[in-house]
Amino acid sequence: MKQISHLKSIFLILSLACLLAGCTSVVGTGRSQLNLVSDDELNQAASLQYSELLKESHLSSDRQQTRMVKNVGARIAQAARQLMAAEGREAEVDAYKWEFNLIDSEEVNAFCMPGGKVAFYTGIMPICETEAGVAAVMGHEVAHALAKHGNERVSQQMMTSIGANLLGLGLSIGGASGVTSDLVMTAYSVGSQFGILLPYSRSHEAEADRIGMSLMAMAGYDPQEAVNLWRRMDAQSGGKSPPFFMSTHPSNQQRIKNLESYLPEAQAKFSPAK
Repeated sequence: MKQISHLKSIFLILSLACLLAGCTSVVGTGRSQLNLVSDDELNQAASLQYSELLKESHLSSDRQQTRMVKNVGARIAQAARQLMAAEGREAEVDAYKWEFNLIDSEEVNAFCMPGGKVAFYTGIMPICETEAGVAAVMGHEVAHALAKHGNERVSQQMMTSIGANLLGLGLSIGGASGVTSDLVMTAYSVGSQFGILLPYSRSHEAEADRIGMSLMAMAGYDPQEAVNLWRRMDAQSGGKSPPFFMSTHPSNQQRIKNLESYLPEAQAKFSPAK
C-alpha cells in the first residue's frame, strides 16, 4: 500500500506539471497542444540542420522541377500566412523563414522543418505527377510546421522522460525489489512508446493532412488531388504498410479515407488560381 501511495503521488506531480506547462492551440484546427520548448530555439536548431543537409546533398539540376517546387512553396506559404492572419495570429508569421529546395535523390520523401525549411526529393516528383500533386505534398509538410508538431513531439518526449524518472524514484522510495522495478520500468517504456508517442504521431499525420488540404485549396489548387496523390502512393507501395498500431503513419487506405472526409471542408476554401 505504501508503494501504491508513492506512485499515486508521483503521477499527481506529473499531471500537475502537465497542467502548468505551456499549452497552445493548433492553427487550423484549434486543438490544444503541449509546447515546452521555445519556438525560437527549435527554429534556430532546425535552420542549422537544414543548412548542413544542403551542404551534404546535391540540389537538383532540373530547372523546371526546381522552379515548380519553389513556386508551389511560395503559394502554400502565402496561404499559411493568410490562415494565421484569419485566426488573429499575425505575430507568429515572422517566425517562419520559408525556404524551398529540391534535392537530387531517389528517396521518395519531402519534409518541412520547424520554422519553414522545406526539402523535396526528386524521388517523390514522379508520384506527384503535376503541380497540384506537388501542392498536396507541400501543403501537408508545411502544415506540420504550422501546427508546431515538432515542438509537440519534443515536449511529449520530455514529459515521458520526466515520468520515467519520477516512476523510478517512487519505486526506490517504496522499497520495491530490483526485479519488480525492472518489470515496471519496462512496462512503462513500452506503454509510453505505443500508448503515447506513436499515436500522437499518427494524430499529427492526420491533422497535417487536414490542414494541408486547406492550405492547398487556399493557394488555388484543387484539394481532390490530395486524395489522388495518396491513391498513387498506395499503388506505388503495392498496398504494403507497417502494422497500424506500430506505425507512425496511418495506413494508406486509412489516410485516403480520412482525406475524403476532410474534402468538403477544404473545397469550401478552394478558388482556382487565375
